[in-house]
Amino acid sequence: MSKPAKLYYVYDPMCSWCWGYAPTWNLIETQLDDQLDIQYVLGGLAPDSDVPMPSEMQTQIASYWRKIESYLGTEFNHDFWTLNTPKRSTYPACRAVLAARKQQSEQDMYRAIQQAYYLEAKNPSESEVLFDLAKQVELDIEAFRHDFLSAEINQQLSEEIRFARSIGGNSFPSLFLAHDDIIVELPIDYKNPNTTIDLVKQQL
Repeated sequence: MSKPAKLYYVYDPMCSWCWGYAPTWNLIETQLDDQLDIQYVLGGLAPDSDVPMPSEMQTQIASYWRKIESYLGTEFNHDFWTLNTPKRSTYPACRAVLAARKQQSEQDMYRAIQQAYYLEAKNPSESEVLFDLAKQVELDIEAFRHDFLSAEINQQLSEEIRFARSIGGNSFPSLFLAHDDIIVELPIDYKNPNTTIDLVKQQL
């Protein structure tokens, strides 16, 4: 008997293209949620670092934000770059999502991180920002803190990143359909959810 079809969404909570893709992805998920298993997979964009982001990299990433704004109409709060000391580190945000997953609130935390980062100019590379967001989404904060700082969550993140790479998830967002023991990557159409919806339905 063949396994149920599964759609892997490979992402990073601090990936600006994932933020731009969010409205389209939400429509895809709504349309397909009752037809197959949708699994979120953390891809891990940038490892832990306390080193301030070089100014050249800040300029480059800020230019990505403007490009996404122009292409998709996505809103960004560009005050982030003057109100914070940016770090090239998304693993803390990834661990926060995994800690929230233990409380069945992965997507709540994912959305909270995106909104804090892109709309409220807060820095999710900082643990205290993530603890505040855990309170905001009404998690058990003591359990969250314990899990966030645990070796177990760190190991889980490493394993999830390895899995993402093993199926070809090297950029974010990425989509992969697993059906009849075959995993195929689906093209990302940032503007039209029906492109992906139709592709998936054709293969089910």
